[in-house]
Amino acid sequence: MAFWDKLKKDIKKGIDEGLHVFKEGTTVIKKRAETLSDDVKSKVKIFELKQKIQVHLTDLGGRVYEIASDKRRNPLTNEKVKSIVEKIKKIEAQIEKLEAKAAKKAAASTTARKGARKAARKTTAKKTPRKSAEPSKSASGGRRTKKA
Repeated sequence: MAFWDKLKKDIKKGIDEGLHVFKEGTTVIKKRAETLSDDVKSKVKIFELKQKIQVHLTDLGGRVYEIASDKRRNPLTNEKVKSIVEKIKKIEAQIEKLEAKAAKKAAASTTARKGARKAARKTTAKKTPRKSAEPSKSASGGRRTKKA
């Protein structure tokens, strides 16, 4: 009976260790998914802000054209034109902040990945002999022959 008890104990231990590794793996995957989700959310936000700028630029163009049609008025002195320009500047500032944050996050993750790859290469690196760069010559002295 001692053999069966030991076997059951070893199997239970293996299952417990496998379960622990599985839980750790799912935690890592969950964190990575959250990071990717945040990246996508940021890109969507930037896209939406750029769309708002397009709408404001269209509105601005229409107003400037309308005011410029009356040759006596300067479009840059119009309050509505000024307010639209200010809105566009604010949105551009928001986009710059989001893009800078995304670039900083991308640079950090790239650096982390490079470090991990470098460490992995150090532990598994084995030098293999290089083959000579000289091409092998065929029986015809390396010259091509015409086929009939």
